[in-house]
Amino acid sequence: MSVKGTPYNHRAIEQKWQKIWDDEKAFAATDDYSKPKYYALVEFPYPSGQGLHVGHPRPYTALDIVARKRRMQGYNVLYPMGWDAFGLPTENYAIKNKIHPRIVTENNVKHFKQQLHSLGYSFDWDREINTTDPQYYKWTQWIFLKLFKEGLAYKSEMPINWCTSCKVGLANEEVVNGVCERCGSPVVRKVKSQWMLKITDYAEKLLEGLEDVDYIERVKVSQKNWIGKSQGAEVEFQVAGKEEKLTVYTTRPDTLFGATYMVVSPEHPMLDKYKEDIKNWDAIQDYREQAAKKSDFERSELAKEKTGVAIDGLSAINPVNEKEIPIWVSDYVLMSYGTGAIMAVPAHDTRDWEFAKKFDLPIIEVVAGGENVQEEAYTEVASGKLINSGFLDGLEVAEAKKKMIAFLEEKGIGKSKTNFKLRDWVFSRQRYWGEPIPIVKCEKCGYVPLPESELPLELPDVDSYMPTDNGESPLAAMTDWVNTTCPCCGGPAQRETDTMPQWAGSSWYFLRYTDPKNTEALASKEALKYWLPVDWYNGGMEHTTLHLLYSRFWHRFLYDQGVVPTKEPYQKRTSHGMILGENGEKMSKSRGNVVNPDDIVMDYGADTLRTYEMFIGAFDLSASWSENGVKGCRRFLDRVWKLQEILVDGNEYRSAFETKMHQTIQKVSSDFENLKYNTAIAAMMSLLNDFYKEGSINRAEFKTFLILLNPVAPHITEEIWENCGYEGRVYAQTWPEFDEAKTVEDTIELPVQINGKTRAVVTLPADVDKDTAIAAGKELIADKLTGTIVKEIYVPGRIINIVQK
Repeated sequence: MSVKGTPYNHRAIEQKWQKIWDDEKAFAATDDYSKPKYYALVEFPYPSGQGLHVGHPRPYTALDIVARKRRMQGYNVLYPMGWDAFGLPTENYAIKNKIHPRIVTENNVKHFKQQLHSLGYSFDWDREINTTDPQYYKWTQWIFLKLFKEGLAYKSEMPINWCTSCKVGLANEEVVNGVCERCGSPVVRKVKSQWMLKITDYAEKLLEGLEDVDYIERVKVSQKNWIGKSQGAEVEFQVAGKEEKLTVYTTRPDTLFGATYMVVSPEHPMLDKYKEDIKNWDAIQDYREQAAKKSDFERSELAKEKTGVAIDGLSAINPVNEKEIPIWVSDYVLMSYGTGAIMAVPAHDTRDWEFAKKFDLPIIEVVAGGENVQEEAYTEVASGKLINSGFLDGLEVAEAKKKMIAFLEEKGIGKSKTNFKLRDWVFSRQRYWGEPIPIVKCEKCGYVPLPESELPLELPDVDSYMPTDNGESPLAAMTDWVNTTCPCCGGPAQRETDTMPQWAGSSWYFLRYTDPKNTEALASKEALKYWLPVDWYNGGMEHTTLHLLYSRFWHRFLYDQGVVPTKEPYQKRTSHGMILGENGEKMSKSRGNVVNPDDIVMDYGADTLRTYEMFIGAFDLSASWSENGVKGCRRFLDRVWKLQEILVDGNEYRSAFETKMHQTIQKVSSDFENLKYNTAIAAMMSLLNDFYKEGSINRAEFKTFLILLNPVAPHITEEIWENCGYEGRVYAQTWPEFDEAKTVEDTIELPVQINGKTRAVVTLPADVDKDTAIAAGKELIADKLTGTIVKEIYVPGRIINIVQK
């Protein structure tokens, strides 16, 4: 078919091939478990009202490239998509616009899906899931019941971040500078009975699991830091004149002689217990109210100014030297971390030193770091010898730790302890739009799980889902739904009215993709055994701590329950950089730098957007959007289109192109596997230039070129393939292989220099010897060799340099 002069009409071409792929179910994973499998996964999106932004296509295209390549390599590929659709933004929008959140979600999902479809992704849409579908969250509730029955889900009084406007509890990361990230209203602390998940029981297993997976290093580091394993000691400080003992955990028990004061959290129960003994109670109470307005993140921020109030009326006894030391209240100590009390060693801790300097508290150096410590400085030392420390003086730090722990255990005032920074997962939200927790409270039987046969416990379909003023979930007002009977004794009971957090549905969604229509289990044993673990999971760096940790926890728990066959859910985890505005700032409506992908698809084509987002820069780094860059990628595809006009016959690579073809196959194949999409595209651009220099491309060369480009730009390559009369579809072809021997150049071009200055370039065999190379070079520049030659230099494969004077 002749296409000479026919323009590249991206709109018609892309719509045509998207329909063909749908009709042919081109990318559906099969249930043929005899084939080698490959499970590629991207984080499923929250379907917001704003729709797709240009950040979404970057990871989706990257894994789409891998999925398409794997299919060509003979794998049964699972590349699924779904919707993480419960959550507060939808509920807030629903309340504001008086539209039921279910309808809001349906509309948003429809728009998102249309946008993703327009980009030509090879998702298996037959396996689409939605966390708000009762047939999906039935199994979220089932997992919760498993956790509850194993004692890993429990109720506890916990301070929560309460948005005064949204009337809902917020996670720490939803509080920024003391206000709600969503609406900007002040956030205060409220004590609330919360469902908790005992993730701390899995801290050691979650650390161990990192040894068996292929995660980029910074992802492993973020996991390890959040879990925060440390070795140290628990030490008891007697409150002077009271029965109360304050227990602290320290990684540096060797520095106990340097503990000159203590600090307790504003929420510490000791304060209320000894309220009558505290002479400055009003000041303490004022400080507590101020602290209640801050999130845990703000309170633990290292750079913030230190604040606090000394407790007038209570003091502590340092157990190693019997010295009486003051107790302070400060918000940098959190009740939710450790014991809610710390010993302060200001000579050797940054925060303690800043606090001591501000409030003029004693600073005693107890570890000599090898140089004099000036009065205005502190030293963070992990080595050195103990000083000012009684029976520890002269010992190295490591030995001093052992001796101090032995002393504490002998005296019964402390013990060796392994500690984790990780805290149990707050697992309830006071909102309507979330998974109902399948628990009832009976006055006689306590908290009772629903029988599994009654799952899913569906959200009541009601007209009003407005938040309450008392901090309870909107479900609490729905008495017809709340009042029920106890599954245990048959007496009156009330349903749990908090709902699960958005993290719930996203902690196991990858399992449901393997068998999404199963009504008897979250997925069949056969499907789980075949597809797990996920071979490659890519997502945002912001999710490599909590989401990754939570989903690894649920998976390891399900492994221990015999539900899944692997200890870890994901074999490989990578993360991508953000796409910034043209001005280098994060895209936002307020900055006016948001780019709508629909506009790019309309004006330049989906293949152009896909190519540009892969060519924009190193995949793991942030990159600024460039309209000129988009236009450049469109010009590249226009030139690919016009290759049809210089196509000539030929069933084998021509000798002039054989090496370059094999080099390009090698380069593209490797780069697609190693997140180097930009350099893979650059290699194809270079090959394209060579074809134009030659003035032709033969059918064998064009066939390979189209297959290599197809994962990046699938629509245009399928259209050209059909135009040129090649058999079948590009997506169904076999991925090209390269011959290692043919990637080596037969000839090389060498600059010929006189006194270090290039005067000519000579083409010689790649294995040329020194004498032949120098002779050829001298012959080429003979007319320029007018002096006496004093030296002849040949750097193999690099240069020929003739030195004359």
